[in-house]
Amino acid sequence: MAAVSVENIIMSYGKKKQKINALSDISFSVAAGELFGIIGPDGAGKTSLFRILTTLLLADSGQASVNGFDVVKDMKQIRKRIGYMPGRFSLYQDLTVEENLHFFATIFQTSFSENYNLIKDIYVQIEPFKNRRAGQLSGGMKQKLALCCALIHRPEVLFLDEPTTGVDAVSRKEFWDMLQGLKKQGISILVSTPYMDEANICDRVALLQKGKILSIDSPAGVIAHFKNPLVAVKAKQMLALLEKIKTLDFVQDAYPFGEFHHVVLQNEKAVPSLEQELEAADLGHITMHKVQANIEDCFIQLMKN
Repeated sequence: MAAVSVENIIMSYGKKKQKINALSDISFSVAAGELFGIIGPDGAGKTSLFRILTTLLLADSGQASVNGFDVVKDMKQIRKRIGYMPGRFSLYQDLTVEENLHFFATIFQTSFSENYNLIKDIYVQIEPFKNRRAGQLSGGMKQKLALCCALIHRPEVLFLDEPTTGVDAVSRKEFWDMLQGLKKQGISILVSTPYMDEANICDRVALLQKGKILSIDSPAGVIAHFKNPLVAVKAKQMLALLEKIKTLDFVQDAYPFGEFHHVVLQNEKAVPSLEQELEAADLGHITMHKVQANIEDCFIQLMKN
């Protein structure tokens, strides 16, 4: 049985003339014990999808289930079995760390001590601040407290909506290390993120853009579909460089990528041709080398195609 099953979900907001399609015929499944990522920019539909799966929002049409329970008919059963960490910090900011944990444990008719082993590795990092009010914690500490509260009743499926947005790089890495530990304990995890680099940590990912799934595969599988040669190019005149590249017939696409421009070529024969054209253009010192496509390159290609 799948931990999460989604079939032809459609969700829109607004009236007929101003209707916005948040989700357009979404279908996918998450296997038991899988760490599954929903990857996409702001406005892609990630939060709407999570709210439907956690029984907080009704879809216009389609079906969804969590561990075999229907999100509409079995709302109470699902809420007992899931943990949910929304994108915005939603704990009681006037309560201390310890008070928040005891409060959420009581809601689920359990206790902090009963499920301590599940959250121990995370809780020990915030335990020195157990008497501090939640609203006075740093972003990384708030994140860890929210995860503890989502786990305090030992859920079967964990939903994390953009859990690392707004936290520093070190806290992001720590958080994903924690998720790997939870996965080993048999918890199925569905996580959304706008950060393309985090896709590589998931077992499988769904690339979501404007309410539509562009691809579902393992990170390696997504990258394997990128067949074109990819070149990174840099020069003193970066804007002029990009404009020149886009005029060349053998270039399929070109876009800024960090301190370089990534150039997607039609075939391998175009690599020396690109080098010759750019050297003749007199754009300053040219640095050029072939690179391996990553998830972000794949996302851009899928979005444009």
